Amino acid sequence: MCIDTMRSEKRRVPEIHYRSSRICRVLGNPTAYQIVKLLIQNCHTPSAIAVKLKLSITTVSTILRHLRQIDLVRYENLREGKVYFVKDNKIVSVLDQIEALVKRLRSREY
Repeated sequence: MCIDTMRSEKRRVPEIHYRSSRICRVLGNPTAYQIVKLLIQNCHTPSAIAVKLKLSITTVSTILRHLRQIDLVRYENLREGKVYFVKDNKIVSVLDQIEALVKRLRSREY
């Protein structure tokens, strides 16, 4: 009876886990990661990002849309167009911790 009940119940993931996994999924794209690192330093237009990272404007726009959807970046409409920036600087420490973990894992023999 217990197994049948478990099968019929819909699997629920806490919203915080779902949103966290979406951030990890988007930042798993090395280009998205580069764009966030660039936006941490300063705000930029999509065309400026494309030039600095040697990417197409289409690629940059698509990734910026994904970053907006997960609420990591925002934009402001200015005369020169949309200028993107990181919504919350907490992402700086998060990325620093991830990079420290990567260094630590690479230095250990497993």
